[in-house]
Amino acid sequence: MPKAFPLEFRRDVVAVARKGEAPIGQVAKDFGISVSCLSRWLKLADIEDGNRPGATQQESTELREAKKRVRQLEQENEILRRAAAYFARDINPK
Repeated sequence: MPKAFPLEFRRDVVAVARKGEAPIGQVAKDFGISVSCLSRWLKLADIEDGNRPGATQQESTELREAKKRVRQLEQENEILRRAAAYFARDINPK
């Protein structure tokens, strides 16, 4: 698994790469990262800045939390549905 770089470091590298004073390959080499890593960081930065379509980090987090909450509510609803069916059976025995 590749090592994670601090967010501040990523921002600095992206800022240097965006200046365009050196080729992306050289910027990546100077900072000790791969070209593909830098390309990905630039892509993510463009999405965050609204220059490229895609879900921002905040939107992705919100969606993940919403999906988690939906799963929880569906489980709770299933429990309540089964409990209601169980108690209805006891009230109306055949």
